[in-house]
Amino acid sequence: MEASRRAAVRGPTFIRLLARLADADAAPDAQPLSDRLSQWIEWTQTLALSAALDGAPAVAGFGAAGTVQAEAQECARVRRMLAAAIDGDRAFAPPRAGAAIAGARSAAAVEDAGDYPFFRQRYLVLQQTLEAGAGRLRERLRERLTVASPELARLAALDAVMERALGRRERSLLGAAPALLGRRFERLRERAQDAADGGEPDRETWLPRFRADMREALHAELDLRLQPAQGLLDALRARAND
Repeated sequence: MEASRRAAVRGPTFIRLLARLADADAAPDAQPLSDRLSQWIEWTQTLALSAALDGAPAVAGFGAAGTVQAEAQECARVRRMLAAAIDGDRAFAPPRAGAAIAGARSAAAVEDAGDYPFFRQRYLVLQQTLEAGAGRLRERLRERLTVASPELARLAALDAVMERALGRRERSLLGAAPALLGRRFERLRERAQDAADGGEPDRETWLPRFRADMREALHAELDLRLQPAQGLLDALRARAND
């Protein structure tokens, strides 16, 4: 009943997922997006934004970009690669029967996997992987837009400025995810302890649930990080269809 009375959290899937995992009671933000952006963007960045909006940089060879299909394939390849990095991470490797005896996992590794610092460290590593992969793809698409048309060159310049202007804020907001997942980890463990009547519960009765939640959060973050690149690809595709 309490969960049903909680105000619905609006926003991207990643934000709504973290709110659900953390049992966040977040009221809708009534502040307009324009006001938020004015707080996040430093005045020095507004000059760069103004310059990007005033006109496209002079670039020779408009229309020389590669095919949209090639860029769409690259976007799909990067998404698959980053998704595989998430799914293949050792944070999600289930314990194998006899692993301690066979030496597939050291005793220390098994113990670490039952404590949240291990998962926090793996989440941070994967966040760095996602940030780097999405950033390289975004930069590649901007390069294609720059030589596609004056209008798309202007969009590429604007996107580059926005990435620099909002990058620190983005890292700060996404950096809160490990702490929220830590609360989820402790809550699941406490519930398992209560169900065990004070005894030490088998971690495999609750840890797989946390692993699934963490994997879902990382895939949602991947979708969020790829949205700018998808927008650039859509702009390139729209230009090709004109």
